[in-house]
Formats: sequence, structure tokens, C-alpha cells
Amino acid sequence: MPKERKLRREEIEAFRAQIWAFYSACGRHDLPWRVTKDPYKILVSEVMLQQTQVARVEEKFPKFLWKFPTVGELAKAPLKEVLAVWAGMGYNRRALALKRCAEKIVAEHRGKVPRGRDELEALPGIGPYTAGAIRAFAFDEPEVFIETNIRRVFIHQFFGNQEGIGDKEILPLVEATLDRGQPREWYWALMDYGAELPKVVRKNPNVQSRHYVKQSTFKGSLREVRGKIVRVLSEGSGTLVAIRRACEGDARTKEALDALTKDGLVYYEKRKYQLA
Repeated sequence: MPKERKLRREEIEAFRAQIWAFYSACGRHDLPWRVTKDPYKILVSEVMLQQTQVARVEEKFPKFLWKFPTVGELAKAPLKEVLAVWAGMGYNRRALALKRCAEKIVAEHRGKVPRGRDELEALPGIGPYTAGAIRAFAFDEPEVFIETNIRRVFIHQFFGNQEGIGDKEILPLVEATLDRGQPREWYWALMDYGAELPKVVRKNPNVQSRHYVKQSTFKGSLREVRGKIVRVLSEGSGTLVAIRRACEGDARTKEALDALTKDGLVYYEKRKYQLA
């Protein structure tokens, strides 16, 4: 088991000064989810930002909120409408999870996004990172959490050329360096610094992480087949024959349908598939 790294006070102060200086000069201060403290809007942004580039979310975020401005509006919206607005974001199960979140928030929390970690993690599709991020960004709580950009910063700063670094080794450093007086902006600063690092270092530090997985390409993937099926069904129900035709006879069409059904996005009734 790796020995826990202990930081000296001067190391912590120097690291914070470095991150804050970068953020002051180069931070992405005008991102639309950073100019609000509305927990619902921050919940939407955090789900959108899972496995999706910031530029794409910047485009979709205001459109989604225009269509579904409140938790209640999202909760009562047909899934077909939610998926239509979500189109182009990929990973449609996130849209389903977000809608299920809204339904549970309305049913169990009187339409207000809960503040507690346990209550947040009990919502569909909300794991430890997203719960921590919502608490930090919506409620300015000094949470300790890690994501891709934060992981990159700490590996680059404190682990040199070490390989196979686990998040359990990084999290104590995240906690030790956390600016508890202003956690919301501190995490924004860390994320912005981490997003900039690949542009200025020769190798992405995240490849040194034990948890690193290279994202597969979308073109030709099963995800692409799933996306085609969702687009077809958003226009109405369809038989397997019609769906195969829309997927240009791809041999994985039934596999994709089965996966969508398992995820709760699609159901089969009266010999036709429909969006849930």
C-alpha cells in the first residue's frame, strides 16, 4: 500500500497561490453554470458535463433550461421531449437519469434539490463526484471530490513520473489543499488549471492514473447505433424491421435495442419498440 504523501504548509500555500494566480488571469469565469447558484441549474450542468466537452455543453445548457426551466417542468415532461432537446449530447441514459432525478426531487423533496450528500447520492445517476460537485458549486460546501481535471492537476504537481496512481492517494492531497473559505471558486480554479495542462505539458498526466481509460471513438461504435435508434423512435414507435432499416442493417441493432431496453429508455409492446 502506497505511503500517504504529507504536504508541508509552505507547499500548500505555494500550490494555492499558483492555482489562484492562474485562475485570476485565465479562468473561465463566464461559463453559464458559473454565473448561477441555482441548485437545479447546477444539477443539469453537472449531468451534462459527464463525458461531454465543455463547448458542447455551453451550446446545449441554455436550450435545455429554456425548455425545462424548473425541476417541476422537467419532471412532468415526456421523455421523448427531453431526449429531443438532449440530441447530440450522447449517452442518452444521462437524460433519462436527469428526468428521473427531477421526478424524485418533486416527489420526495418538494421540488428542491437536496443539500445533503446522502440525499443527493440517492438520486438516479448521481454518484460521489456529482454529489460533491453539486454541494460545492450550488451550496459552497467544502466537499472533497475528484474528477478528470482535478486528478490531472495533482498528478502533475505532486507525483512526478510515478505510475499507477490511485485516487485514494490523491484525495488526501485534495483535502489538505482545499481552500475551505471559498470552495466553489477553488474547484473552478483547479478544473480550469487542469483543463489547460494538456496544452502545455508533453504528456497527459492522467495516463499515470490507475483509473485511466482512453475513451473509444463514437464513429462505428455501439453508442452510434443506440443514438440512431433513439432518433428513429423519437419520431414514433417502430418495428424491429423498420429500426434495422434505419440502422442500415447493422448486425448490432438488436444488441443496442436490448441495451436501451435494459437502461429503461425503450420498451417493447404490441410488436413495436417505443421510447419509455
